[in-house]
Amino acid sequence: MPSLPELMHRTFFRTLSLLSPEGQGMILRRYFDWRHRVPDPWKLATDSYEQRKYRSTLKHLPLRPYRRIIEVGCSEGVFTHALAAAYPDAEIIGVDVSERALARARARVPEDERVRFVRADILTHRPGRRFDLVFCSETLYYLGRHDRLRRACAQLSELLVPDGVLVAVHPWPEATRLHGYLDAHGSLARLSEQVYTEPPRPFAITVWGTKPT
Repeated sequence: MPSLPELMHRTFFRTLSLLSPEGQGMILRRYFDWRHRVPDPWKLATDSYEQRKYRSTLKHLPLRPYRRIIEVGCSEGVFTHALAAAYPDAEIIGVDVSERALARARARVPEDERVRFVRADILTHRPGRRFDLVFCSETLYYLGRHDRLRRACAQLSELLVPDGVLVAVHPWPEATRLHGYLDAHGSLARLSEQVYTEPPRPFAITVWGTKPT
């Protein structure tokens, strides 16, 4: 059962989703800029749990070449750095709502013709191109209510090329609810799921592919 602080945390973000998508995005930008007033507020670069989660996520990717990759909710670019090392020939875009986080991401992974960071949010961003591989980790629960989650999952599916791969990583068992929105999207077919139940925070890695048209 979630702790009281975690329940209050979720209630706060559900309340934000009563705003328009633009209003919700503005508050989220301010919130995450505030959280990033200090470097690496979630210890993504140093915590052994986070590092294990990144290694596990990469392990579950279907073996194929990926030319274009987008990471939605990249924060300070810790996983973006791992992606750049794992796929040295891929073009990679990291997206986050916090400019403070992105400034540190650019310091960690300098932008060039291959790696780029963009400030945007999942509800309103239209990148104008599609990707072979889309990541969304620890992000969906910030979006709140049913309609926003459904809209976000539609946005994620629209980022994929035909035969593209989408990977979502969220706490377990909450991932059952969150990933269910992706299961319900008509263009996606679940390929695999792995649940890691070890403490301190169980999580699920779920992989989808685009359905043949």
